Amino acid sequence: MRKQEFIVGPGAESPDAAAAYIHACAEQRRKMRVTVCQYRKDRSTDQNAALFGVAYKALSEFTGYEAHELHEMMLKAYFGVRTNTAFGVTIERPARTTTTDHNGEESLLNTVEFNDLYSFIQRKGAEIGCLVPDPDPSLRRIR
Repeated sequence: MRKQEFIVGPGAESPDAAAAYIHACAEQRRKMRVTVCQYRKDRSTDQNAALFGVAYKALSEFTGYEAHELHEMMLKAYFGVRTNTAFGVTIERPARTTTTDHNGEESLLNTVEFNDLYSFIQRKGAEIGCLVPDPDPSLRRIR
């Protein structure tokens, strides 16, 4: 059974569609996991552009590291590390990324989570004396 997502509420789908889907699965005697959580928009392309074009640009100029190297370092520092070993080689990867969850499943950070990550990167920059500017104020359509 593939994952099915419903966004319900004002300006979105009626809860009836979600209820009908759950009811249809139950009639087929399928075991399901139903999770209800507050909807948050996925991170925007503007937020992602600010991460690489503002935050990592400042850190890159300060440290000499490339943006992709900084991105991996920050993801590891923020989300933790997952260790994989194959053929006698151990590789450390971020426990999750901005596009995949801890299980490797596609899962974009929402706008609030992405904003928290950006703030974390600003604090890490400050720890080494690097000012990581706020994103352009016009991009503050975060919450």
